[in-house]
Amino acid sequence: MSNIHVTSEIKTLKKVLLHRPGDELLNLTPDTLGELLFDDIPDLAEAQLEHDRFAQILRDNGVEVVYLEDLMAETLDAHPEIKEKFLDQWLEESGVHTAVYHKIIKDFLAKFKNNKELVLKTMAGITFSELGEIHTNFLVDRIETASHLLVNPMPNLYFTRDPFASVGNGAVINRMYSVTRNRETIYADYIFKYHPEFAGNVPDLYGRNNHFHIEGGDVLNVNEKLLFIGISQRTQAEAIQDLAMKMFYENEGNKIETILAFNIPNSRAFMHLDTVFTQIDTDAFTIHPGIMGTLQVFAITKDAAKHDVKIEEHTGKLEEILAKFMGLPKVRLFPCGAGDALAAEREQWNDGSNTLTIAPGKIIVYKRNYVTNKYLKENGFTVLELEASNLCVGRGGPRCMSMPLIRED
Repeated sequence: MSNIHVTSEIKTLKKVLLHRPGDELLNLTPDTLGELLFDDIPDLAEAQLEHDRFAQILRDNGVEVVYLEDLMAETLDAHPEIKEKFLDQWLEESGVHTAVYHKIIKDFLAKFKNNKELVLKTMAGITFSELGEIHTNFLVDRIETASHLLVNPMPNLYFTRDPFASVGNGAVINRMYSVTRNRETIYADYIFKYHPEFAGNVPDLYGRNNHFHIEGGDVLNVNEKLLFIGISQRTQAEAIQDLAMKMFYENEGNKIETILAFNIPNSRAFMHLDTVFTQIDTDAFTIHPGIMGTLQVFAITKDAAKHDVKIEEHTGKLEEILAKFMGLPKVRLFPCGAGDALAAEREQWNDGSNTLTIAPGKIIVYKRNYVTNKYLKENGFTVLELEASNLCVGRGGPRCMSMPLIRED
């Protein structure tokens, strides 16, 4: 079995990547919420309890859980010679462009002898006050307050779905939409290049230094030949075309033949395709009814004669387009809120259509979306409910918080 093997959204999940929320959440302030993409400040202790419950539901269902922070620490343990390069790159990407500060922060980080603590610190951010008394000849140091962040935290890291996407036996390492999240992809980049288990085995299907932005929440693996990708607030059409070209012409092991691109409304509520649309069984999807009337769907396939791609728009009912491309007689769409417009708006905001399928018909959801969950249970789905009122203030559900590494075929 390869180190990454994901050719569906619904086949039995065997191994998954998570990140347990850490001190990065303590470096959120009311003034930085907008910039750091949160709607409120979660209670860290509660968020960790909720996340541990999530991990336990996965383990109880036979899924191996690995953590981003552990894999990155193991990468540095296995290759001490890359630590310097990693820290220099992390500082540069964090916006520390002054040689004096670069050295001050590196000296501060040198105190962390344990690589896991070091990795967690790079995720948490650094405040001026942590560095103690700094005497530099910078005007800025005479006017900063003690609470000021020198290096921003990465509070969205527990949404491991977005920095990269597992597709087939490779990883689409993303260029992310916002400055605050774009730094998150550094960990996957180092893990897939240097971690003993992954090095040399995981082709990068996109590239974090690419110009156009794309995020994992927009990428849905339907089968080994078919990908769904959302054109959304976070994923540009140019990125999808770029990815198609790379897959069709540069990646030998690629089996994807068709990418269906879904143009969804550009808004915070619908930030990714998986916030409005997820697959829950071989022929079934949850969907936010708010996107039904406005969806454009494009099929992207290989045009070998021109060394290019063919792009065709498909119009008509969404369920008919899905059935056609999936080779099914019909598909079932289950609207968030069970058809009640008010419940749909409310529950979609709390990720009522963002489900993590761990086996066909068996899904993890947030408990708080009562109307949608009851409706899914009544229709024969096994619904595993996660109680989480703190995790959801980052606006992401169980699918957002998980990156499958291995699913059965």
